[in-house]
Amino acid sequence: MAEKQSSSAARKSFFALFLTTIVLFVLSWLFVLRSTGRPRPLDRKVLPTQKLPTVFHHVKSQSSNGLRRAILVNNGGREEEPPKREQGFQDKDGAMNCNGNVKESLKIFMYDLDPEFHFGLLDWKPQGGRVWPDFRTEIPPYPGGLNLQHSIEYWLTLDLLASEISDNPNNRVAMRVQNSSEADLIFVPFFSSLSYNRFSKQNPHQKKSMNKVLQAKLVKFLTAQKEWKMSGGRDHIVMAHHPNSMLDARMQLWPSIFVLADFGRYPLNIANVDKDVIAPYKHMVESYANDTSDFDSRQTLLFFQGSIYRKDGGFARQELFYLLKDEKDVHFAFGSLKNNGVIKAGQGMRLSKFCLNIAGDTPSSNRLFDAIASHCVPVIISDDIELPYEDILDYSEFCIFVRTSDAVKENFLINLIRSISKEEWTQMWEKLKEVEALFEYQYPAKDGDAVQMIWQSLARKVPGVKMKINKSRRYSDAVVPDKDGGLRSIQAPKNFW
Repeated sequence: MAEKQSSSAARKSFFALFLTTIVLFVLSWLFVLRSTGRPRPLDRKVLPTQKLPTVFHHVKSQSSNGLRRAILVNNGGREEEPPKREQGFQDKDGAMNCNGNVKESLKIFMYDLDPEFHFGLLDWKPQGGRVWPDFRTEIPPYPGGLNLQHSIEYWLTLDLLASEISDNPNNRVAMRVQNSSEADLIFVPFFSSLSYNRFSKQNPHQKKSMNKVLQAKLVKFLTAQKEWKMSGGRDHIVMAHHPNSMLDARMQLWPSIFVLADFGRYPLNIANVDKDVIAPYKHMVESYANDTSDFDSRQTLLFFQGSIYRKDGGFARQELFYLLKDEKDVHFAFGSLKNNGVIKAGQGMRLSKFCLNIAGDTPSSNRLFDAIASHCVPVIISDDIELPYEDILDYSEFCIFVRTSDAVKENFLINLIRSISKEEWTQMWEKLKEVEALFEYQYPAKDGDAVQMIWQSLARKVPGVKMKINKSRRYSDAVVPDKDGGLRSIQAPKNFW
């Protein structure tokens, strides 16, 4: 009986202590409320100052012309419309705008490779031991025809060389520097697409084609450079826009940033969208200046002219040909470069509302960029296609995307295209005219053209490249420059880890 009374007294004591604690907590909270009027928030001034990254949200709000636009959400949660500038355009002071442009010039170190790797392939003959032509007096021309569509290497190299004689270098997107330690990225000026197009065939007196020889020389040169050794090649820019260019060297130079047309002929571990940059083809048809056409004047509904029977992923071309060949307002025909094929294709695109871009031997083709230049709304049927600048450019504002499995269903594609209203088409057509400059290659480069957009795409790779280089040095011997300009290895002591 005594034990029961003791246990009951203990429970009552604990209960009384609990009630007393609750009452004291409530009274203290009421005192704070009375003295301040509200609970006291965390004073953020005591926290370290930190700039949080800007967040982009693409929403389907309507602008005054009915087009979708991006809404920039700042750190305070307020929504603001982005500055009224096209994708890829810089502000006057060079600051980064809402599309992710670089704040200041991208610093590029370019190897002075022997002319046999670049302008020597254009039959330029150096004099007096010069490596580069004097661009104030001579610019070696690039060959025409199909060579032009993969001429990206030519335009980027020209732009870098021009940066050295620029009157206003601070306004340039990319700037050549002579000291690799100052550079953000390292540029390799090998005209690989031209090398493939002109020198991939082996002559009877050759053991190897000139294209293969140049690739082997390039690999030997690069892997011997201190710049390559310090980064493992991760900060090097290698151009391989033609799908068959760099076939031998790509497996050895894979850590570098490739500038490509697509990833169709690359294993995922060799080339991918996280590591590399997709650049547009140079369009073959002429740009459509002073376009006064409209929905009604473009009487052809859907246009395609090109090779119909293709291998790999291009089976859809043949399927679509049989599905669409009898539609009265559809032009679906075989075409080639012969008999002014490019001119005829350009004329047909200018008279058409929609232009088909169907996967062929590779996911991409020049046809997409011909359509953009002709202000013919592209209909993209290529499941594995990757597109230039898609991290800042919404192609759905001026292109129609159709899955291959849907496109080859009977009546699916034609019904879809016919369902698009005049107003919807006009919005996309207007947007095409706004963005076409982003795909133009020219020398000298102009604000927001393809050359500058590619540099900006490369600039957005720099933080990731730096992180990879730094991470690679965690547990391995670090290779760093010494005070004499050479390299030395920093080794961790035995049993350090």
